[in-house]
Amino acid sequence: MVLKIGALSLPSTIIQSPMAACTDLPFRLIAREKGLAFSFLEMVSAQALVRDNRKTRKLLLSSPQDKPLGAQLLGCDPAIMGEAAAIIEDMGFDLLDLNLGCPVRKVTGNGEGSALLKDPNKAEEVFRAVRNAVKKIPVTVKMRKGFSDPSGDEAVELARRAESSGLSAVTVHGRTQAQMYSGSADYEAIGRVKAAVSIPVIGNGDVVDSEGALRLKSVSGCDGIMIGRAGLGNPWVYRNLHNAMTGASEPEYVPTVAERRDTLLRHLDLEVELLGERQAALNLRRIVVWYTAGLPHNKNLRVGVCRTTDVRAIRAMIEEYFNQLPSDVPAPCAPVLLSE
Repeated sequence: MVLKIGALSLPSTIIQSPMAACTDLPFRLIAREKGLAFSFLEMVSAQALVRDNRKTRKLLLSSPQDKPLGAQLLGCDPAIMGEAAAIIEDMGFDLLDLNLGCPVRKVTGNGEGSALLKDPNKAEEVFRAVRNAVKKIPVTVKMRKGFSDPSGDEAVELARRAESSGLSAVTVHGRTQAQMYSGSADYEAIGRVKAAVSIPVIGNGDVVDSEGALRLKSVSGCDGIMIGRAGLGNPWVYRNLHNAMTGASEPEYVPTVAERRDTLLRHLDLEVELLGERQAALNLRRIVVWYTAGLPHNKNLRVGVCRTTDVRAIRAMIEEYFNQLPSDVPAPCAPVLLSE
């Protein structure tokens, strides 16, 4: 099943969303080894990119194996967004997405992210400025179903404006900004957007397993599915979701305890190789939480990792923990986060 976004053809309809402090290069490389076809790196600020901020440039780190890859820009100034978009295209990314979904107040207070749902004229100016600046790659937008209006009317309005501005697809998270990450995602609102435009619509929200993906597709009729936390510590989920969406007869894949251990250790090795030992040790404090979600007696490992920056000690703790687990532990599951 191919998902066509502008001139870009993706071999799967399952997409990994951009997630701050999560979807870095080591994460993406592990995910691609296990079946991920397309991913976004972490969201970047258009203003910071234009100013050539060092930390922002580090977020854009990639490799030849990390393809195809999308970048996502946050901003509300049409001129700056256009300038940043041109930089993204020149860097060789395969797709550019515009963030109209971030609900946090430090973003919306600046008129960025989901705040643009309240100002469709300004949003359209951003769409057109970016589309005029980008010459070759597809431009898409991710939005929430509304700011505070639960009807989905705001998303329908912006999706129509995005299509008329030349954007190639829209992603809709089925919550309002006011909801933040509470309640349930509204798949019917995503379906309203799907019925309103002819470009592809990608659904997002609450999908952590095959059953959830099939429900989102059935209710909304969306063309693709974007997942967030479901991929954290469970890179096998992409293969399972793809098989579910294509109707493949292959049974749900459940990795062995040994495979889960070895995958986490490889994730650690990639963190060290690409980011250095100290940063790798700090990042493992959250990464270990992902890989041990739902597993028994995980507290001692998590606490131990948080108490050291010694990579060798972290490796030994991981090996000891997984080697003592029985073979019939629960399958990987999505960790509980405050955001998706």
